[in-house]
Amino acid sequence: MGILYVVATPIGNLGDWSARAREVLAAVDVIAAEDTRHSRPLLQHFGIGTPLIALHAHNENERVDELIQRLLNGQSLALISDAGTPLVSDPGFPLVRAALLAGVRVSPIPGASAAMAALSVCGLPSDRFVFEGFLPARASARRARLQLLKNETRTLIFFEAPHRLLESLQDMVQVMGGTREAALARELTKTFETVRMAPLDELVVWVSSDKDQQRGESVVLLRGHEAEDIPDQSGVTAAALLDSLLKHGVSVKTAAIIAEEVLGGRKKAHYQYALEAQTALHKVDSDA
Repeated sequence: MGILYVVATPIGNLGDWSARAREVLAAVDVIAAEDTRHSRPLLQHFGIGTPLIALHAHNENERVDELIQRLLNGQSLALISDAGTPLVSDPGFPLVRAALLAGVRVSPIPGASAAMAALSVCGLPSDRFVFEGFLPARASARRARLQLLKNETRTLIFFEAPHRLLESLQDMVQVMGGTREAALARELTKTFETVRMAPLDELVVWVSSDKDQQRGESVVLLRGHEAEDIPDQSGVTAAALLDSLLKHGVSVKTAAIIAEEVLGGRKKAHYQYALEAQTALHKVDSDA
């Protein structure tokens, strides 16, 4: 039985491509590529002559059976997308799932990912995050999706096309508010790489006044909604829950853990609030 390798490719700088990834692509029997016209020059640059077949959003369901049969017959197959890690807003999910269900070994060859690269340099909390991929193209559907995400407490990560970037940022201001902290990471690892962290309304002004920021590949990241401001269905806020736990003798660390499990949000934020609240409680007791 063959092996299905899921191989990440560079998102810009060719120097980021690992030797292992190149070795695997040179050794497999066939490479399934999102766009063979896009991938062939990359492979030729590194002297990789492995045969290519197209596997994209319009044909992947029809091609899966053929590729699984190749794997069951002993051929090894590599899956690549145009750039970055396959399946992350790219084709490949039906093939990987079918391979696992057929008992085929699926092996990741990790590498570049625009979402993770942006998260690592955006200056927003990275301990908990949600990857949302591309927002809907239609404005009404886009705003509706953002409305559903308005109270998400984790950092939000979006991909956005150049021609929709400004409109998406404007919709984010309308739904999330202009003061929501955000970051724009554009053309990562490429010549005109740009990373800027600012409130949403400032990003809108910047992008609208500089047409260069509306070119190339972009990742938009939004800071999550503060947990203290989000009541659960019973109307309990994180602050109220933490205050109650501390008054009943629960430790700061345990109170933070309970608040995270019950209401979500970031444990560090809960811990900091609980620590300050406990200090205030002790001060009141000592004054009394």
